Amino acid sequence: MFGWVSWGRRGVEGGGGGGGGSYDPDAPVTLTVGTFGTFDFDNAGLYEEYMELHPNVTIKENNVAQSAAYYQALQTRLAANSGLDDIQALEIGFIADVVRNHSDAFVDWSQEDNADELEGNFYDWKWGQASSEDGQVVGLGTDTGPQAMCYRKDLFEQAGLPTDREQVGALWSSWDEYLDAARQYQAAPGKPAGSAFVDSPASIFSSAVYQGDLAYNDEEGNPIPEESDGVESAWSYASQAAEEGLTANLSQFGDEWNAAFSNGAFATIACPAWMLGYISSQMGDAGAGLWDIAPLPGAAESASNWGGAWLGVPKDGENVEAAKDLVEWLTAPEQQVKLFTRTAHFPSSPQAAEDPEVVGAVNDYFSGAPTGEIFGESAANIQRTPIGPYDTQIQEAFTTALTDIASSGTAPDQAFENALEAAQQAIGG
Repeated sequence: MFGWVSWGRRGVEGGGGGGGGSYDPDAPVTLTVGTFGTFDFDNAGLYEEYMELHPNVTIKENNVAQSAAYYQALQTRLAANSGLDDIQALEIGFIADVVRNHSDAFVDWSQEDNADELEGNFYDWKWGQASSEDGQVVGLGTDTGPQAMCYRKDLFEQAGLPTDREQVGALWSSWDEYLDAARQYQAAPGKPAGSAFVDSPASIFSSAVYQGDLAYNDEEGNPIPEESDGVESAWSYASQAAEEGLTANLSQFGDEWNAAFSNGAFATIACPAWMLGYISSQMGDAGAGLWDIAPLPGAAESASNWGGAWLGVPKDGENVEAAKDLVEWLTAPEQQVKLFTRTAHFPSSPQAAEDPEVVGAVNDYFSGAPTGEIFGESAANIQRTPIGPYDTQIQEAFTTALTDIASSGTAPDQAFENALEAAQQAIGG
């Protein structure tokens, strides 16, 4: 055991809708949970388990498929202070906006009686990303997206590249070495016609940018893409790949990209832990054993995170105390272990990441790769890079510019200027 928090705040005063009164933990209650995409609490059996432990609680999940549509609706409801679920999921792409502009609408976890224990359950950078300048904490972490690099063993073999994951990891300990491997792949006579080394320039840029001391923002969360060391280095690597035709130049999450997993259009892709499920869902049984996993280039010095979420409790809700109990339970290390072993969402808790069930996890679909070990080492090396409310828009500006290099032959210097201009327009500057 790792000194985990004891769940359930029995007899707490001031529950209900946050306006006073006595909280009866045994009274019948229906808790609504607003989520987007796939959180897998239901598929992992966590909702069912909680309701068995608390027969008075009924959980109803309100899910929206696309995170952008979810957050647009959430912003509208926050402005009206109406229509909010008892629990609201908060994604990394908009956590900075919530922290900066809506922190007063959510329960502040730093003020809970067990705040120190709660904070100790999460990676420092995960707790920090949900924290405001004055110390308010708007949510407790669910999963994270520590990154590795997935690669097609069959395509590597055809191109004369090593296929053993340790040898592959040594092949690209840096992004410069990764580009050298890409050039070797592209020049190999045995590789399939039309196959590129990596799916898109975005795979390189969006991974490398968070390996710098700064990505898109300064320490105060103000956008500074033109001054960032992370942007500078990530642009250098990604623009080389785009200019030299080392990528398939696919739009990530588009239909063509989805189909490309099966048709061998690319041999590598930067993959956070949750991407494993995405790849296997696209390829099905036919893809089992074709893929393997190696560390992300440069991860030994600085790892990279893509994705992850938090659960927040609107403080004026009707069932605040009951909602807090559920959030604490769902995000506890014990439940994070279950979520990983059952549905591959990597923990935001170091205690959970160090649990033997997680550390010892392997993925048969990905050639028996030790996923617990690989993603655990990545998560431990992630640093807290400042994030801001416009990161998604800024990243889109740069990845669009990289696509222009690959598809239209735009000069990298000009494309960089175009990206800066588009980023400034997106943030209203």
